[in-house]
Amino acid sequence: MGMTLAEAIIAKHTKDPVEAGAICQVNVDFAFTNDITGPPAIKEFKNMGAERVFDKTRCAITPDHFTPAKDIASAEQVKTCREFAREQGMLFWEVGRVGVEHTFLPENGLVLPGEIVLGADSHTCTHGAVGALATGVGSTDLAGAWALGETWLRVPETMKVVYEGTPSDYVGGKDMILALIGKIGVEGARYMALEFHGDAMYGLSLDDRFTLSNMAIEAGGKTGLINPDEKLLAYAKERAARAFEPLFADKDAVYAKSVTIDVSNMEPQVAMPHLPENVKPVSEVAGTPVDQVFIGSCTNGRLRDLELAAKVLKGKKVHPNVRLMIIPASYEVYREAMKRGWFDIFLDAGAAISTPSCGPCLGGHLGILAAGERCVSTSNRNFVGRMGSPKSEVVLTGPLVAAATAVAGHICHPKEYV
Repeated sequence: MGMTLAEAIIAKHTKDPVEAGAICQVNVDFAFTNDITGPPAIKEFKNMGAERVFDKTRCAITPDHFTPAKDIASAEQVKTCREFAREQGMLFWEVGRVGVEHTFLPENGLVLPGEIVLGADSHTCTHGAVGALATGVGSTDLAGAWALGETWLRVPETMKVVYEGTPSDYVGGKDMILALIGKIGVEGARYMALEFHGDAMYGLSLDDRFTLSNMAIEAGGKTGLINPDEKLLAYAKERAARAFEPLFADKDAVYAKSVTIDVSNMEPQVAMPHLPENVKPVSEVAGTPVDQVFIGSCTNGRLRDLELAAKVLKGKKVHPNVRLMIIPASYEVYREAMKRGWFDIFLDAGAAISTPSCGPCLGGHLGILAAGERCVSTSNRNFVGRMGSPKSEVVLTGPLVAAATAVAGHICHPKEYV
């Protein structure tokens, strides 16, 4: 019987029999945390009597959530992380040299095809786009992985998701993943691995594929996997910090479920409050007024996302009743966007550009919402109070709809401005 990609990766990292539902002890290739989940991981690492991380080149802390430190408490969190990282000699980057973890780590070749990657952040599933079994864990499990270089996993069932057809120029990875979540719901893939397939999916840019994998968790998934192709392998080989061996699903792999989505006539998708499954085509919600637009996050803060925003905003102005926050997800993205002249476009339009950070995505800083305000966001969650007041609203879209909305002052189809 053939293996899914998740099963193939686990089998390479364990001596235990591998089948869906089995509990396996696996070796871990890379384990990381951030400035919020880091301090409790450090505490538990010390409580369990551990003295050294298993490999200082494979253990990392990426301060990205409340950085640059927004208050005394966040400064203390980062200080705890900084001191532990220096003590261990492990990977750590200061503000100005880091970025949003799920963009920064692949850029630096620290998560690679065929690996098992643990992160103390639920959107670790993003790294499934490089063909790694990457999943979020709690701080205690992360501490255990730091100490031992291994963990246990329940082998997930796998849902095969096939995207077929030819999308319009207005439809990208964000629309494709929202369409899936709208179809199966936020618990539709609970604890399952999503394995993405289809010509429409492989036609996406790598940046769009990261977006696709990023929101696997919003469907309840454990990870969102893509079998590596030549485009991905070239990206990984150019950046790899260590040797890697890509793995692939077998042609006769057995899937628990299979879903097919035709993107040929798909409109840009919009997730209305207060769940990512509350998905509507943009035409159904056009005209909904907004107060703020946020373009950024680990979902849509990459170079392709900023390129699309720049196409919409060039020669235009942000609506006078709207504030537009743009936060590149890494300094690589930041520098390249600036080099290409997109910052001039954003600034001329009236946008605020901030240093790479998670920013308002988790209700952190750099764009928190007041009561009664509505934000169109390229991030991944629109729960009650996600970006500030519990009396505010978050609407999820891709960068084209977000940028067009910033100009119009209300949700609209990007074809009105591109």
